[in-house]
Amino acid sequence: MNCVIIDDEPLAREGIANYVREVDFLNLVQTCQNPVELLNLVSEHKIDLLFLDIQMPKMNGIDFLKTVQNSPIVIITTAFPSYALESFQLNVLDYLLKPITFDRFYKAVSKAKDYYQLITKAVSTGIETAGQTDQYFFIKCDNKYEKIVFDDILYIQGMQNYVIIFTQKGKYVTLLYLKNLEQNLDSKSFIRVHKSYIVSIDKIDAIDGNEIMIKSHRIPISRNYREQIIQQVVKNKLWIK
Repeated sequence: MNCVIIDDEPLAREGIANYVREVDFLNLVQTCQNPVELLNLVSEHKIDLLFLDIQMPKMNGIDFLKTVQNSPIVIITTAFPSYALESFQLNVLDYLLKPITFDRFYKAVSKAKDYYQLITKAVSTGIETAGQTDQYFFIKCDNKYEKIVFDDILYIQGMQNYVIIFTQKGKYVTLLYLKNLEQNLDSKSFIRVHKSYIVSIDKIDAIDGNEIMIKSHRIPISRNYREQIIQQVVKNKLWIK
């Protein structure tokens, strides 16, 4: 995995760089003093993982995450625990507090490796063509690979850096971002109804106020998505006098 370290403190950059050199599946592309320097690298290198500090000149890490689109996997490295909740809301994979031990570092990058392999496998097995030829895909649940049939999916719930996939057979938890999974679903079969929920259109039994009913499940509808849901789900199927 190609990685970049972004930190304004030279000692902090060197410390993480030394850790990176100890891990055989990581390749250090470069270290940067602030996120602005990263913009010059993206066009020249494929970046898979960022080690990102928060308190930096020019642009802090939180502001960077709010502005960037399709960012690599991000692991926060900071001395400030107060940013943890906001960071996870911005889909960071892990949050490391300085001083960072190698053991804690290795656990974080191992999680990043697992997530990277899931994304790579999704692309290589063609999840991005869902609804055209593929009928199923695989996810990693603990140490087991579970087969998920698209037609069995009821809805999907996003929880920070993992998702819960509710199917007719049961529910499955895996390390994935909801936005990445959404990009690989057929938009004619699945619809985003809330920042934390995607539902299967065919499985919708009713829309009751600000909730979608699927079997015994009640899924909240965000105000931002309600009009799109009515247009896509109800309008062409509505029989009125």
